Amino acid sequence: MNTATTLLLTLSVFLFLSLPTPSLSAERCNPNDKKVLLQIKQSFGNPYLLASWVPANDCCDWYQVECDPTTNRIISLTIFGGNLSGKIPAAVGDLPYLQTLIFRKLSNLTGTIPSAIAKLSHLKMVRLSWTNLTGPVPAFFAQLKNLTFLDLSFNDLTGSIPPELGQLTNLDAIHLDRNKLTGVIPEWIFTGTVPDIYLSHNQLTGPIPKSFGYYNYTTLDFSRNMLSGDLSFMFGSNKTVQIVDFSQNMFGFNLSNVVFPASLTSLDLNHNKIFGSLPEELTTLDFQYLNVSYNRLCGKIPVGGKLQSFDATSYSHNQCLCGAPLPAC
Repeated sequence: MNTATTLLLTLSVFLFLSLPTPSLSAERCNPNDKKVLLQIKQSFGNPYLLASWVPANDCCDWYQVECDPTTNRIISLTIFGGNLSGKIPAAVGDLPYLQTLIFRKLSNLTGTIPSAIAKLSHLKMVRLSWTNLTGPVPAFFAQLKNLTFLDLSFNDLTGSIPPELGQLTNLDAIHLDRNKLTGVIPEWIFTGTVPDIYLSHNQLTGPIPKSFGYYNYTTLDFSRNMLSGDLSFMFGSNKTVQIVDFSQNMFGFNLSNVVFPASLTSLDLNHNKIFGSLPEELTTLDFQYLNVSYNRLCGKIPVGGKLQSFDATSYSHNQCLCGAPLPAC
C-alpha cells in the first residue's frame, strides 16, 4: 500500500469516526404517558406483573403497553393474567390516545368500572373480563363511538343492561355474559353495524324485544337466563344468522312452521317449553351442532341431512318426539 493510499484510508476513518451518531438514550415515550403509567403501577402497589415499568427505561419498551409507531403515544394497555390486586385506577382515563384497554383474567381486580374510561374517545377495544369487577354495566360506554368490541364477561356485574349501548354504531361484538344482570333486554335500535351478542349466564327475564327481529346477526347467545315468549320472529329465510343458542330459558312457541335460514350451522334450544314438530326443512341445513332436547316437541324426526348424525341426547326428553336416532314411532 503506497503512502497516498494510506493517507486516504486514514482520512476516511477519521471522517467516519467524526460523524455525529444518534443518541442511544433518546426516548420515544411521551413523558405524560409515562407519568400516567407509573401512577397506574403505583395504584396497584407496584406489582411484579409490571416489573418492566421502570422510570429509567423507555416506556415504549415496557411489557403490557404499545406505542404508536409514528406518534409514540400509548395506544394499547393490556394487563393479562398474573397477580394484581386493587381497582382499575381512574388514571387510565389520562392516556388520551388509547385504542385498546384490556384487564383480563385478574381474579383480584375489584371495584366498579371507572367513569374515567369515558374520556378515551379513541378506544376501539375494551376487554374487562374474568375479574371480580362489580357494579352496573356503565351507560357511558355509549359515548365511545369508535368501539368495535366490548367484553365485560365473567365478572360480578349487576343491574340492567343500558339501552344506550344500542347507540354504538361500529360495534362488531358485545359480551355481557356470565354476570349477574337482571331485568329485560332493552329495545336496542341498531343504526350501523349489527353486533354479535352474548348475554348468557345471567338472570335476564321477559321476552326478546321484537326490534331484534329486524336485524341480521352472525352469533346470538342468550342461554341460561329466564327469558320467555316467542322466538320465531328471530328466524326467516332472509336471515344470515349462523350460531344461535337460546337454551335453558323458558321460551314457548310452536316450532312447526318456523323457517330457518340456510346460513344456520348451530342451533341450541334445549331446556325450554317449545312445542310442535321439527320442520322438514331442517334436513337441508348444514348443521355442525343441534340440540332440541328437554322441550315439548312431538312427531317424527325428519330423515335426511345432518339430523341423524346427532345422537339421541340431542332430541331426548320431549313430549312425544320419535324416529332415529330416538326409538321408532
